[in-house]
Amino acid sequence: MSRFHNPDVPVAYTVEEGIAWITLNRPAVLNALDTELAAALADHAEAAAADPAVALVVVRGAGRAFCSGMDRTALAAREIGETFYRHWIRGLNRLEDMSKISIAVLHGYAIGGGLQLALACDLRLAAADAVLGLGATRHGLVPDGAVLRLARVVGLGRAKELALLNDEVAPAEARAIGLVNWVCPAADLDRTLQSIVSKVRAASPTAAAHTKRLLHESFHRDPRAMIEDVVKAQNECMHSWEMDEANRAWRERREAVFYPPRPSGGHR
Repeated sequence: MSRFHNPDVPVAYTVEEGIAWITLNRPAVLNALDTELAAALADHAEAAAADPAVALVVVRGAGRAFCSGMDRTALAAREIGETFYRHWIRGLNRLEDMSKISIAVLHGYAIGGGLQLALACDLRLAAADAVLGLGATRHGLVPDGAVLRLARVVGLGRAKELALLNDEVAPAEARAIGLVNWVCPAADLDRTLQSIVSKVRAASPTAAAHTKRLLHESFHRDPRAMIEDVVKAQNECMHSWEMDEANRAWRERREAVFYPPRPSGGHR
């Protein structure tokens, strides 16, 4: 699933067959983060979230790495400031909050901001030779994209270990603690990603969007206080075109087909 990337843009963006491909595109510096990249990432995430033709967002890195974290040259030159962090937070929040499913595909270095970006996505696929870790506090910074998410993924004790001691984690261990969802040989990344895409497309977009939203809100609200919201979401699912298709497929003894979506479908 490789894509052509314009070498003049810090983040490439294409939409094909309902998939938005967001590709970090500074391969000469292992996709290190600077303000221009953060702004482009946020803009593309917002475009994907707003596009009714997009059902799935895949975040990748061009070249030999997913992302090697902060551009230390830019940081040392005092070229990283609040503007960077505002764009960075905007991009990560949009990936987390959008109704579409987002997947980070990690290869090579996925450290510092690279791992923070991956944590903002719903799902994470890692190559067996990927290098995972944070490291922000070692450089005098807070791991801003991870500090508010990491403990919810791996638990508070493990999150403190990763964020305060800055240990690197092998992909197999990352899979064991829930930091990533899948690990495969680097040569199998595209094939494994395709199998995940197939699973995403086998689910109702409307139901998946509500499920993602309700899972996130379950961390912030009393579950009993969310009952009416759950019922409202279920009613919307029951009256969706996807339910009509699921019922028709059951009667016809076949798998439901939710992609491509019908004109009346799409994400809110």
